[in-house]
Amino acid sequence: MSDDTRERILEATEALLRRHGPDKVAVVDVARALGMSHANVYRFFDSKIALRNAIVDRWLARITAPLDGIVASDGPAAVRLRQWILTLMAEKQRKVLDDPEMFAAFQGLVADAKSAVTGHLDHLTGQVRALIEAGRLSGDFRVTDIAAATAMVLDATVRFHHPRLVAETAGQNLDARAEAVTRVVLAGLSGGVL
Repeated sequence: MSDDTRERILEATEALLRRHGPDKVAVVDVARALGMSHANVYRFFDSKIALRNAIVDRWLARITAPLDGIVASDGPAAVRLRQWILTLMAEKQRKVLDDPEMFAAFQGLVADAKSAVTGHLDHLTGQVRALIEAGRLSGDFRVTDIAAATAMVLDATVRFHHPRLVAETAGQNLDARAEAVTRVVLAGLSGGVL
């Protein structure tokens, strides 16, 4: 029951954020929307910051879930890394462009949710590192500095997955550019550039 209540609180908070934005949503508003006391909300989230962190964590977890599946799957590392890059781009575009109200709220919450964002970035870094290491072990990638190679992949592709950059390029079809950058990244990993 407590997991259900926690989930209901998060869903109600998201709905209020979409409607009113982060500056106009308080724990009392969430409690009122659910017909419960604000003390009950505080049983699950000990502060407004904790509730905001949970919302940001939830938003970001929906992005990383399909990426986790790619990292865990079998197949050549180059194929999986290509799929990972393009899936991350698609997930970020979907989050930013298909749910603009929540994206606007997310932008307002990020300042209070630095640990959630840092955790997300660390998770993405770990995923890329795992794919590069798998490619190095299989001989697909000729990489000597895995940390530098990981940073290179993320730096080279940031245009396609950073939320603000995705919002700035709304409506533009970046698929061909993303494919071209991905080909260059994979060639660099395969060619022993790092």
